[in-house]
Parts: sequence; structure tokens; C-alpha cells
Amino acid sequence: MAYSTAADVRAQVSSISPNLNSAEALVKRLVIQGVFDVLEQQGRAAGIPDAMIAIILSQLGVNVFYTPLHCSTSLTLIQQQSVDQDSMAMMRTTCVIFGNTVTTICPPATGPAQMKCMPMTGVLLMPIPPQHLSISGTITTSNIVMASWNRVMWQSVVNRVLRMITSGPFGTHFATAVVTVT
Repeated sequence: MAYSTAADVRAQVSSISPNLNSAEALVKRLVIQGVFDVLEQQGRAAGIPDAMIAIILSQLGVNVFYTPLHCSTSLTLIQQQSVDQDSMAMMRTTCVIFGNTVTTICPPATGPAQMKCMPMTGVLLMPIPPQHLSISGTITTSNIVMASWNRVMWQSVVNRVLRMITSGPFGTHFATAVVTVT
């Protein structure tokens, strides 16, 4: 997920968040809702009444950590020309967008030799930095039954959350996903 405070970027990419807080909140809601949905399904499958499931879910703590990508400017792959980075643009990240997804970036220029970003040829394009591609989190519980679950049980829950997220409306934004339980 990415964000931009620039109106022209948001006009090109309708799904981009308008600021850092909303990008972080979107990812957090997506993950937290996935965890709750999976545990609710699991509780119902075990025959637990909805009122009890609600109590169990209230005993969960889910923390999500994610660093959204800030797109100061954008360029769609439909635009075939190169982008000359003026002195102001040299200090900002340009996101290269295909469809509705940021695919690569033109990083801030480090000198005059890096003043032209050419998406059609790949000149100066870089992969999205890894810190913007990783979502991590922790699940804690004060529920005595869930607290005694083994690693396999939690891995099963987290794998189902992952499947739910990747099959949802933002699933195309996930190229790969890996989940570990510690």
C-alpha cells in the first residue's frame, strides 16, 4: 500500500491513500479484520455461541507494523516518455504505476546523472524497497484456551488469514506472502 499527498498522484491512482495515517490504518484494518474473521469462523465451526466468540475476540490484541511507500510523484506505464526530474523532483520518490499498483520506483536522484527516469526502458527504475513490502504483526491473548494453543494451531489461523487477505479486494497487491509463527 502506498500514499500520496499530491492531488495529481491521487487522480491517477484512485486506490492510493491520501496520507501516511490512512495508509497505515487501511493495512491494520485489513489484517485485524482478517484475524477476527478467521477466529470467528473457527469458533462457529467448533459450535461456540456468537456471544462467547465475541468475548474471546475481545481478549485478543492484534498489533500490525507496516511502512507505507510515499509517492511524491507518479508515472503510469502508459506514459511512454521519460520523466525529467527537476531539482525539486530529484528529492522525491516517483512511483511507477501499472494498472492500479505501484510496480517500481524512480528513487530520489543523487546527482545530475540521475535526472531522467525512463519507465519503458527501465532506466533508473528500482524495485520497491523491502521495508515497504513487508507487513508484520503480533497477536496476543488473555484467553486461557487460546493462550495454550500450540504453534501448529496458530500457524493454521495465520495461514487462513493470509489466504483471506490475498483473495480479497487488495489481493492483487500481494506478489508473495510468507507467514511465520514464533
